Order: sequence, then C-alpha cells, then structure tokens
Amino acid sequence: MKLLQIIDSLEAGGAERMAVNIANVLTQEGHDSHLCVTRKEGLLQKAIAPEVAYLFLNKKGKIGWRAVFKLRTYIQQHQIEVVHAHSTSAYIAVLALVFLKNPPKLIWHDHYGKADQLDQRPDKIWKLISVFFDQIISVNKRLKTWAEKELKCKKVLYLENFAVKVPTVPLLSPLGGTEGKRIVCLANLREQKDHLHLLQAFERLASEYHEWTLHLCGQDFQDAYSNELKRHIQKPALASRVFLLGSRPDVTAVLNACDIGVLSSKSEGLPVALLEYGLCSLPVVVTDVGACKEVVADCGLVVPPENPELLASALEELMSNRELRDRYALQFHEHVLQHYGSDRYVERLLEVYDS
Repeated sequence: MKLLQIIDSLEAGGAERMAVNIANVLTQEGHDSHLCVTRKEGLLQKAIAPEVAYLFLNKKGKIGWRAVFKLRTYIQQHQIEVVHAHSTSAYIAVLALVFLKNPPKLIWHDHYGKADQLDQRPDKIWKLISVFFDQIISVNKRLKTWAEKELKCKKVLYLENFAVKVPTVPLLSPLGGTEGKRIVCLANLREQKDHLHLLQAFERLASEYHEWTLHLCGQDFQDAYSNELKRHIQKPALASRVFLLGSRPDVTAVLNACDIGVLSSKSEGLPVALLEYGLCSLPVVVTDVGACKEVVADCGLVVPPENPELLASALEELMSNRELRDRYALQFHEHVLQHYGSDRYVERLLEVYDS
C-alpha cells in the first residue's frame, strides 16, 4: 500500500516519535511509506529510515496555501491510498484532500496530551473537519469517548502507542551525578508535564538522599514556565543535584545511564516516554493521568497528580531499595515488549488501513 504519515514538526515529542516510528515500521512490512512534515524539521529527522520517502512543506502562516497545494500534488503524483494525519496536521490534510475527485482515505490520529482536561479543549474546528475523516485513532480511552461523543466521524478506534528501541549511540556528553543514583524525567518543558511538583518532591529528599541527582531531558522553550523551573532549581537543596539536559539526540543513551524514570504530568495521552523507559529497563514512578496507570499496570509505582508528598514517597521507595528497582525494571521491560511492541501495533494498524 502507498501510505502517507503527516506531522507538523520533527521536534522530539510523543506524537512526532509515533509518526516517524509508524513510517519506519511500515517500510519493514514492505509498504510504500511516506512521511510529510508541514512546519518545522528537528532532531527526529535523523531517525527516519532511508527507505521512507520524505516531504517537507515549510508551511507558513495559519493556512499556508502554497503548502496545501504542494501536499495535494504530492498525494496525486505518488497515488497515496491512505493519509494518516497526526494531531493538528489534520487541518492541512483536509484542505489538501477536500477538492480531489477520488481522495485517499483520511485517518486522524489524536495524540492530545491534555486528555484529563478535555472540558477545556476547543472542539468547534474538530467538529467541522471531522466529517472528512474516514477513521479516528485515539491514544487513550478518554480521547476515544470524547471523539465518539463530540465528533462527526463514527469510526473511532482506541489504539495504544508503541515504542521501538533505537540503536544506542554513545552519550554525547557525560551526565552529572553518581552512577547508580540518577533519576530521569523525559518530557519537554511544558506546564502539563508539571516538573515543578517533581522538583518539590525531589527537594523533600535532599538531606537523606543527597547523592541522587535528577536529570530533566526535553526541549526548553525559553518561556515563563521554563524560567520558573530554573528559578526553583537555584535553591540550595537543588542547585547541584538537578540537571537540565535539553532536547537530546542520544535519548536512549541518557536513559541507559539513569536508574529511575519518572513522569509527574498533570495530564497525558499515552506518553511514548513511558514506553521508552520500559524498553530501557527503568523502574518507573508516574502520575495517574491519561493512560499511564494502564501502561504501568503492576510493574511500577503510580501516584495522584500534583501531589509532591506522595511523589516523594514513591521515589524514596525506589531510591532506598535496589532489589525493588531491579524487580520493577525487569517486569516493566517484559510488559512493554509484550503489550506495546511494534508487531502487534502494525498488525492492528494495517487492519484499519485495509478496512
């Protein structure tokens, strides 16, 4: 089949990783796989398999008509059969397809990261364009329920994200702290990721676990939220123990050099970062948002969101017990391989494409 993934950027986010991963594994299944990036290239461009046909639209402005027509022409020339639009790239996909005589099927993949705050989600534009969707894929059950209730497309599928372990490259730069005593949080510096409560939790453990360090790996948008985090990190209990790594191309190497994975989000869809923790055999502490509890099952520690006291308690439980860390790490690794591997995912996705 001739299949096109569309995503707005190649910055290191969950939806972006999924678009690249899907495009890559489809080539392994023998399909003619294409990937279109609408607005911005980024670190994940290096992760695209050489067999994947690549298109960058360089879209400017709200609509970007030049990009719309370029995408439309590409779809016609390559005789694309299924367009798989991720997140907000659905806007340009609809504009490119709406006037085609025999348009390909259009799938919208909803990766919305604030699935716990759906009452605040603007839905007018989605209601309007959802009449053009042949299928909706939701990354967690709440998003599926929302789509079934609010949108016009009646074919809605809950399909869990998957992760693939990329070849490990050496660390580009050494991590601070002591080997065997590092905690990592793989999340871009956005308010919904709630690093602030994570810092408060880590600060509570400063005196007793002063050798442990916290490594925040994710894109820094240099905004008010980022500045607030940096001010908090300057506290004496944190200044020498918290490291901002930024967005890194050697993420797998960073995870392999750490000992506990944590996500302290206020809201989530189904974080790919959590699956990557599992692939790298990290024991995890996560907040009970989105599909996190479902993903972790009994293979890690889950705490309520926005509660630094309980978050600190869960982190301490792992930090103080090497045997527990090792057990959870092994269990979670096997759980992710069994339930969130690429083979199972591609099989179900191809059933959607075929239908």
